Amino acid sequence: MQDSILISTSRDAAKVMNRSDLTRRLVARLKNEEAVVGGIGHTHFDLWAAGQRPQNFYMLGSMGLAAPIALGVAMAQPRRQVFALEGDGSLLMQLGALGTIAAVNPKNLAVIVWDNGAYQITGAQPTMTSTNVDLVAIARGAGLARSTWAKDEAHFEALVDFALKGDGPVFICARTDHQPPAGTTERDANKIRTRFMEGVLDGKSRA
Repeated sequence: MQDSILISTSRDAAKVMNRSDLTRRLVARLKNEEAVVGGIGHTHFDLWAAGQRPQNFYMLGSMGLAAPIALGVAMAQPRRQVFALEGDGSLLMQLGALGTIAAVNPKNLAVIVWDNGAYQITGAQPTMTSTNVDLVAIARGAGLARSTWAKDEAHFEALVDFALKGDGPVFICARTDHQPPAGTTERDANKIRTRFMEGVLDGKSRA
């Protein structure tokens, strides 16, 4: 895969896609050992519905922390590919994390942002991406050179394959619609934490 996959395009030129469908496409391309950190709300609801894996972590109640947590996992386990799934509203609350990721420069980290221009789970109030904010431009400005909009579903899958090769960090932003999630996560924080710890520690929990 060449860096040409990281095409230069704008948010307006990107196709609006379905978040649940893209999440399933991502999970289908995983090999088993990759860690996936799903942000709050519909982002991790869809991850749960795509198939529960011990290597999945489902955020409960903390906006904007999917990327920082994924960064910590990537640093602790540099041989494991790590994906952060985040919404545009949540990322806007933690933009400083992008600069930190760029500074640390973890080759095994990919951040995927679902951008529907709204805080969907709280009533679809518009975020700044619905007007003047381009998250890919911000990521590049923060130092993440491998940042791009997903042009369509095929391009998204190609970007996931690129990320899986471990030549990151990679920042992928996809425009998504306002469809409801495919399911609802079991809200048991202790169970989520313990299962994830066991999933990334070869079945040995430190809890």
